[in-house]
Amino acid sequence: MEFLLGNPYSTPVGHCIERATDGSLQSEDWTLNMEICDIINGTEDGPKDAIRAVKKRLNGNRNYREVMLALTVLETCVKNCGHRFHVLVTSRDFVDGVLVKIISPKNNPPTIVQDKVLALIQAWADAFRSSPDLTGVVQIYEELKRKGIEFPMSDLETLSPIHTPQRAASAPEGDSTLHKYSTPAQPTPHAVPPAYTSPQVPNIHASGSINPTPEQICRLRSELDVVRGNTKVMSEMLTEMVPGQEDASDYELLQELNRTCRAMQQRIVELISCVSNEAVTEELLHVNDDLNNIFLHMGSDSVSSTLSSLSSCKPPATQDDFDVFAQTRTGAMSEPLACSGFVESTPKCDIVCLFQQKGDEGEEGVTSEEFDKFLEERAKAAEMAPSLPSPPSDEPGAPQGTPNRKNPDRPGDTLFAM
Repeated sequence: MEFLLGNPYSTPVGHCIERATDGSLQSEDWTLNMEICDIINGTEDGPKDAIRAVKKRLNGNRNYREVMLALTVLETCVKNCGHRFHVLVTSRDFVDGVLVKIISPKNNPPTIVQDKVLALIQAWADAFRSSPDLTGVVQIYEELKRKGIEFPMSDLETLSPIHTPQRAASAPEGDSTLHKYSTPAQPTPHAVPPAYTSPQVPNIHASGSINPTPEQICRLRSELDVVRGNTKVMSEMLTEMVPGQEDASDYELLQELNRTCRAMQQRIVELISCVSNEAVTEELLHVNDDLNNIFLHMGSDSVSSTLSSLSSCKPPATQDDFDVFAQTRTGAMSEPLACSGFVESTPKCDIVCLFQQKGDEGEEGVTSEEFDKFLEERAKAAEMAPSLPSPPSDEPGAPQGTPNRKNPDRPGDTLFAM
């Protein structure tokens, strides 16, 4: 057959596939892979020529480095090419005659190659199950499962969207289809899709449609049961908590449940936008409503007061201690020479004002006798100043002690300075 049709690598797309699957490459050449997709979408014979080149690289090849590169090219083309290429890839002739042979026991391929082939078959069967002309891969998938073949674990988080046949038929195949699923991540003619940059965790686009398998639906429902359980526990805790009688461990558990439920809700919202199964979508919406209700309950006044009381770990200082501290700080800043418990600041201020008022009156012309009398009165007033009680009393009291006799010197100095 090769003699009649020629070397598969002699065509433009075949030559690119030969270069993209060369075992000497250190890693995948994504620029070349996207160029292959362009040729397949833009030429009449591109899909057939590409399948022939991929078959040649995979059939009987014991260089599993080249096999893995060829499988990566094949996966890239399925995700970025249209219906014409999908028909050839999902046919029984290609899936059973090429892919299944790679993992046959007589070839004994490495585990990574087996997992890659089985993952591709499973992903394509899930994506094209509803397309009548693309069910060849679905039949092979069901046959392998009946034979007891164990497929790699897959869930909704690791599925990457594949073009649906309807979208490919309604839109012209070409660069528009390619650019729709690519991002300008590299300065190359065609950017690399994020799913290929990190094949282990491909992104789920909102425009992609995922039709989960029964196994995936079962696993998703079990996870939703966990979410419902967390929601129920959280609701009961919010209902039973009484302000002033809370336990710190209960508060920590409530906070942990709150963080977990919010993370789960974010994932549920993402799944709602990309799952095409109506029953699954309805369940996701119900769980999302339950989460919204519990978050509203947590934000109510009674619960907020409960959380506020729980968040205060240390008891506040007594009013007396705070008053003493405030008075000490105020006295230290306003009057450095005033000592707590000896001289009050208010009487002293009154005395200073009295000196200033009478000093102003003394500025008028007086005789020397009047001035001496004035000094004598001021000295007596200065001696009585430390023993004055708190206002409004003007009666002099008993002397407070020897330490307070340092204070009369300051009014005298102030007077002489005036």
